[in-house]
Parts: sequence; structure tokens; C-alpha cells
Amino acid sequence: MPIYTGYMGAFLIIVQTALAASVGGYRGRNRKPIGDADDEVLARRIRRHANMTEYAPIYIVVLALYELMMGQTTTVFWMALLFAIARVLHLIGFSSSAGSHLQDLSGNRRLFLLARMFGAGLTLILSLAIGILLILTLKAL
Repeated sequence: MPIYTGYMGAFLIIVQTALAASVGGYRGRNRKPIGDADDEVLARRIRRHANMTEYAPIYIVVLALYELMMGQTTTVFWMALLFAIARVLHLIGFSSSAGSHLQDLSGNRRLFLLARMFGAGLTLILSLAIGILLILTLKAL
């Protein structure tokens, strides 16, 4: 059973639902039913939600396939945990205009940009790594 992937999936769907609620709630409060209406805050919330939607589903499917083949290994555990951390870092980066729109990067606000960059970079590295691991596992069958 893909236990580690299951935990990660549960975490990701909770975060994804919170992000969707963030977009919907903001739309409702500000009467902006479609698009981003040139609203930077809404655009940032939409991208946070969309970015999670773009990366999480395919990653979790491939990780689950790998875990089904290899079992609950340390590799699967770390791949799941690091992906969750990467996605949280990306969300932190996108919670400020410094991270999303590169505005006002003075002082500690650069941390938002670094969180976004590290989260995005780690997501890409892990995605490539799990793809390669799955190919190598399939090839060894």
C-alpha cells in the first residue's frame, strides 16, 4: 500500500482546498467573479492555487506508482516530505508581492522571493528525480 503517498496526498488536498477557498472567498468579498480583474492580490491567489494544481497531481501519481513497486522505502518517505516542503515554500513565497511580483525586495522581504525560488526549484528537481526513479524501476523489471 502507498502509505507515504497517501499521507502526502491527504496533506496536499487539504492545502489545495484551502487555496481554492482563499481564491473564492476573496472573489466573493471583493465582487470579482471571473479572471483577476487586474487585482494583484487576486492574481497572486489564483497563481498559488493554479501552481499547486499544475504540479501536485502528476507528482503524487508517479510517486504512488513508485511506492507501489518499491514499498515504503526511505526514498519514498523523503520524496514525499521534500515535495510537501517545496510546495509550502512556494506558497510562502507567493503570499507576498515581493515573492510573486518582485516588488519591494528590501530587508526581510527578500525571504519571500527566496522561498518561492527554493520551493519552485525543489519541486522541479523532485519531479525530475521521481520520473527517473520510476523509469529505472520499470526498466529493472
